Amino acid sequence: MPNNQSPPLVYYAESPFSAFGLIWAATTEKGLWSLSYGIDAEEFKAQILERGPVTLIYDESKLALILRQVNDFLSGKRERFELAIDWRGMTDFQIAVRKAVMALPYGETASYGEIAARVGNPRAARAVGAVQASNPISFVIPCHRVLGSDGSLHGYGGFGGLKTKAWLLELETDHK
Repeated sequence: MPNNQSPPLVYYAESPFSAFGLIWAATTEKGLWSLSYGIDAEEFKAQILERGPVTLIYDESKLALILRQVNDFLSGKRERFELAIDWRGMTDFQIAVRKAVMALPYGETASYGEIAARVGNPRAARAVGAVQASNPISFVIPCHRVLGSDGSLHGYGGFGGLKTKAWLLELETDHK
């Protein structure tokens, strides 16, 4: 961020969801900044700050639409999100990988190697895995749809690990 620019305003709030506890979301004027679950407010604020300096403001009204869409997704009532993403604080490779993962249709999967090939670096499967392990926007960037080359579940950085990944894939299969 240039010295003459103020840090972006990031609005955040939470919504209860029984399967995962609180769902936390944060947004800027450009779009969704962060989305997480299974953590408390202090952990979520620290996660927001991992992408760079920001000014944090708690505001439920700014997050109502985002949290409604997430709750609808987790209830099997929504297949696609209609949300802009604020990509600031991410590298070009992270953005490319995350956009490729977002392009995976609901209920479909791809391997880490396939995602690497889609972003023009077919030998970067492990790098794709590292990008996904640090995904700041759970569910909307559906890293649960990325599998090992043998089709098995590998790695899931979100709360609940592979059990949550399996649950999300089953949700999508059941509601497709």
